Amino acid sequence: MSRIGKKEIIIPAKTEVSVSGNFVIVKGPLGELKKEIPAGVKIDIKDGKINLSIAKKTIELNALWGTIASHITNMIAGVNKVYEKKLIIEGIGYKGDVSGAKIVFRLGFSHPIEVLIPKELKVTSEKGILTISGISKDLVGSYCAGIRALKKPEPYKGKGIRYSDEVIRRKEGKKTA
Repeated sequence: MSRIGKKEIIIPAKTEVSVSGNFVIVKGPLGELKKEIPAGVKIDIKDGKINLSIAKKTIELNALWGTIASHITNMIAGVNKVYEKKLIIEGIGYKGDVSGAKIVFRLGFSHPIEVLIPKELKVTSEKGILTISGISKDLVGSYCAGIRALKKPEPYKGKGIRYSDEVIRRKEGKKTA
């Protein structure tokens, strides 16, 4: 039994939630999000509240029950308030510049790295800080993780790309005798 799946999800004002087939569609002031759900998960929308239940008690559906509830909660929050993550680029000569629909990184390699920006996201760059924002929490999180994977922060000098709230454990370098 899922504790998160059992909870009612409250739909705020100016937000519409509808189910068509195997898709949940959430519309709000900032846009529209659509997510496919498994066939065994039932969604009941009544009086501004969403209740989730499962048709059969299987291991797979029990595992997905709370996950689908969290996804719907994140979708409702996203169409009302923008999700935002900040990445810090640290190191001498390390840069990330936004040019058109792509980001050009200089990360100490012999060549620049170009990463395309999805249409749903907005990316700004200023003084070594990339700000990625969008209405889909999944998309913002996975895009930031992909950028961070280009050059993970190293533990000696902290050079690389890290989240703004991430703490890098520093190691002591070689000791001189």
